Amino acid sequence: MKKIALSTLGCKVNQYESASILSTLDKERCEIVPFSHQADIYIINTCAVTSRAGQQSRQLIRKALKQNPEARLIVTGCYAQMNSQSILEITDQQACIIGNGYKDLISEGALREEKCDLTMLVGNIAQKKDVCHLPVTDFKDRTRAYLRIQDGCNNFCTYCIVPYTRGRSRSVPLPDLLDQMQTYETNGYREVVITGINVGKYGLDQDGDETIYTLLDRLCRDFPKIRIRLSSVEPTEINESLLQLLEERNNFMPHLHIPLQSGDDEVLSQMNRRYTTQQFREVVLAANKVMPLGSMGCDILGGFPGESEKAHLNTLELLSDLPITYLHVFPYSRRPGTLAASMKDQIPTQIKKERVAALRALDQRKRLDFHKRNKDTVHDVLVERRNRKDKSLQGFSDNYLPVRCQGPSSLIHQVVQVQITDTNNDYVQGVLIEK
Repeated sequence: MKKIALSTLGCKVNQYESASILSTLDKERCEIVPFSHQADIYIINTCAVTSRAGQQSRQLIRKALKQNPEARLIVTGCYAQMNSQSILEITDQQACIIGNGYKDLISEGALREEKCDLTMLVGNIAQKKDVCHLPVTDFKDRTRAYLRIQDGCNNFCTYCIVPYTRGRSRSVPLPDLLDQMQTYETNGYREVVITGINVGKYGLDQDGDETIYTLLDRLCRDFPKIRIRLSSVEPTEINESLLQLLEERNNFMPHLHIPLQSGDDEVLSQMNRRYTTQQFREVVLAANKVMPLGSMGCDILGGFPGESEKAHLNTLELLSDLPITYLHVFPYSRRPGTLAASMKDQIPTQIKKERVAALRALDQRKRLDFHKRNKDTVHDVLVERRNRKDKSLQGFSDNYLPVRCQGPSSLIHQVVQVQITDTNNDYVQGVLIEK
């Protein structure tokens, strides 16, 4: 029995694809061990969205080689797609480097008795016309499952390397998605997160009338016992169809994650983001009207090239005025190969740190305000596990509140009703409501 260790960096799409690889290896009766253990085969699913992610990818490669120099090493993901030559330069042995378009071959390559002949299977991702087939049986130790509905992106934002590592937008065929959802239902999952690189473009590359809105409606109707949560959607893709689903489908969770990136129109234009701050404002207010206690988060980049102090303050002002409930804040990371990497007026590191700190302080205020607004309200909570410190049950509410409450372990993996009784920045405390 081969011992296999897998480590995953980056986005939910990577996590979905790693879950598929592990599902296949489980069928082959392999022993899956922690990445910190000695293994016969190491699989590293890398990320390249920031310089830090690239550094972590290299560290994991060196760690695997140190733990077992004789192990088979398979490196995949976005860093492998873009930096295959640099991977070869830090390894003293043959490594299997497999690009994003060929992840369905990883399990087969890992288990071959002979030497891996996938030394460099990267290919031109821009020419891929479909999404490689990667079904998932289950997510190890996870209560929520991910459903990857598409891959790739056509937006080419000037700061982003992803279109070069993932290719153009390509949709997973509807029958495959319905089969995957049926597997999740059979295996008892109560919540599925819809994910992809740009989910709002679902169906636009296929013949027929399927869109992200018809897909969400179909999943809500066909799987009424499963909570459907949308991972991220562009401001331009939030329309009446989506708002109507939030109003009418009880199992479509009142939670939107909307990448903003900057609250300044000039910076948005330099980023090649296709909306204005006024359009973003209108979208957020319309969504808040439909789901007044719903959660709305957004991504923000601090310190984009040419970002003035005024532009930074515009971002803080816009977000302060809107009912955004949390922020994912990142310092701008210079990615070679993107247009922004060669722009003038790169922001000094210290100024970037200060702006990111201000945005993260706003995030903490937003979270606490949202938590307080939900005090004394009742929510359906999917219990995921026991908290290691206080041993309380913890999980997420329908509107994405991190909730803790006391209760028996039999409630783990179940949806329960909880009344919110106390709040802080990190989570809300509640009490179970007996049905």
